[in-house]
Amino acid sequence: MRLTALNERAETIGLKLTQGVAEAKAICPALDVVEEDPGADRKLLEAIADWCDRYTPLVAIDGKDGLFLDITGCAHLFGGEEALLEDILIRISRLGLDVRGAISSAPGLSWAVARFDDSRVVPPEAMEEALAPLPVASLRLGEETIAALQKLGLKQVGDLLAAPRAPLTRRFGAQLLLRLDQAVGLNEEPISPRRPVAQLSAERRLAEPVQAEADILQLAHQLAETLKPGLEGRGVGGRSFELLLFRVDGAVFRIAAGASQPLREPRRIAGLFTERFTAVHDDLDAGYGFEIVRLNVLEHAPFDSTQDDFVGEGRQDGSLAAFVDRVAARLGPDCLQGFELQESHIPERAVRPISAMGLLASRRRIGKEDAGFGFFRGERPLRLFRMPEPIETIAAEVPDGPPRQFRWRRVMHRVSRAEGPERLSAEWWVEEKEGPVRDYFQVEDEEGHRFWLFRKGLYGRGETGPDWYMHGVFA
Repeated sequence: MRLTALNERAETIGLKLTQGVAEAKAICPALDVVEEDPGADRKLLEAIADWCDRYTPLVAIDGKDGLFLDITGCAHLFGGEEALLEDILIRISRLGLDVRGAISSAPGLSWAVARFDDSRVVPPEAMEEALAPLPVASLRLGEETIAALQKLGLKQVGDLLAAPRAPLTRRFGAQLLLRLDQAVGLNEEPISPRRPVAQLSAERRLAEPVQAEADILQLAHQLAETLKPGLEGRGVGGRSFELLLFRVDGAVFRIAAGASQPLREPRRIAGLFTERFTAVHDDLDAGYGFEIVRLNVLEHAPFDSTQDDFVGEGRQDGSLAAFVDRVAARLGPDCLQGFELQESHIPERAVRPISAMGLLASRRRIGKEDAGFGFFRGERPLRLFRMPEPIETIAAEVPDGPPRQFRWRRVMHRVSRAEGPERLSAEWWVEEKEGPVRDYFQVEDEEGHRFWLFRKGLYGRGETGPDWYMHGVFA
């Protein structure tokens, strides 16, 4: 067993990474050793990344123990870069964590200063000056490259800055110069945020934390009113929303809600979160309260404005879309499903299940909001089995008639009325060989139950008779 991480006190007494635990305890008998848990470490780092969303939405995870924050355009909200860095370090230190940080114009330089120097802000004109005294390990190079550089006496970054570039490239490859250029800002290095960036966002920082759900929902309504002018200016409405709640102790709660049609009305947006709070009530621990509440629009779509009626009240709240939004917000986006038509006439291939929200959204994109809800009407049963179930028929009318009796799921049914057949040929352009035809019948038994049966194949076309299947049940 070897040491994989050390605190500052362990470093001061001479312990080193990768050192054996037995050797470390010989140096310090009172050493407290905790077994490494990579999964727990990752969850902690992700929780800190969520907490850092209060400073910028552009947060990326760097390795096992670091974060990159793109604070472009955000520093002035906290009194400047130095005040922002000081606020981050003090707040994280109060959570019981050892933290160091740096701000500069290049992610590579910030990474190097944070790990190999004191926490500070490096101005653009002092980038090379700050980087020169740091060890070559600060350039994020491989262990073999670092060892080779040190063997040649190139121990500090300043030694590389003063050396000719061509011999360095021939000896160590292009990766060395790439890292060097990234650290001094000559080569841009993008940061990939761990979460999608909100299209629009509104935030409220509270002087006194809130705990009650009613107060949180009221704040959500106010934030939705703040977002409305931005949505109107872009000619769009929100499709996917996210409510972020920053708790006083650093925990962050994310509550997502979606809409089948673009929304701008604050009351409708707040209503989505009313239903979500009903669903997540037991999982939302307010603790000592929430100090920051933020509402994000993660996805938007073009919004078609509609004129109100003569009374001055719109009737959109009573629409199918409003009902779908309320139910989906409470029970999940897949709780209601419809069917989307496919290019096939075989019943089990002719439609595919799709969430009601997705179906309404797709119909709106093609301008067919009122074209039905994706169900067959009349000819097809409301309940269509995913795969046809075999049945046993008795006394079927030959050659093209329905059965007089059939057994399905161990129950005998006597047919009183029947309609058909409706013949469907196999899709020869899809299947490797042309299959037998299907003759469908709508039948009703003596108890009034209606079924959709089909005969696969024809009588007299093989050594055995055709097979019969149950494919659906009518309401």
